Amino acid sequence: MAIAVGQAAPDFKLKATGDQEVSLSDFSGKPLVILFYPLDFSPVCSVQVPDFNNRLADIKAAGAEVIAINRDSVYSHNAWCKELGGVDFPLLADMNLAVSKAYGVALDAGITTRACVIVDKDGKVAFSHVEESPADNTLPVDKVIEVVKGLN
Repeated sequence: MAIAVGQAAPDFKLKATGDQEVSLSDFSGKPLVILFYPLDFSPVCSVQVPDFNNRLADIKAAGAEVIAINRDSVYSHNAWCKELGGVDFPLLADMNLAVSKAYGVALDAGITTRACVIVDKDGKVAFSHVEESPADNTLPVDKVIEVVKGLN
């Protein structure tokens, strides 16, 4: 079961693209959009992540930062980013699914389900959307921007 709205978002520290380590606490005092997605190079993910990247300026203008997390390695993330033509937010490697489990979005198949969690400036979950059927239920970026604007 996914993390509940109002709950404190579990902190984490993971290796990420750009040769960096990223933690939830890095974004303290600012809303954060966390995209969880199943796999690099997969068809739906290869649309969703670029959609968020194309609207990153709008999300930042609304007051939030964006990160994305799945179980793939940083090496996979870097190769996928290159194939996509670049991604301007960090992709984090949750290789043992510890963060995905903490947020309730790890699947028995050993991957992360598609989900979006928005953490408010105080570190609490303000919004959580877990997708049951990606083809019919992929969260539009406009909805994310609307939620973020409502936090300010």
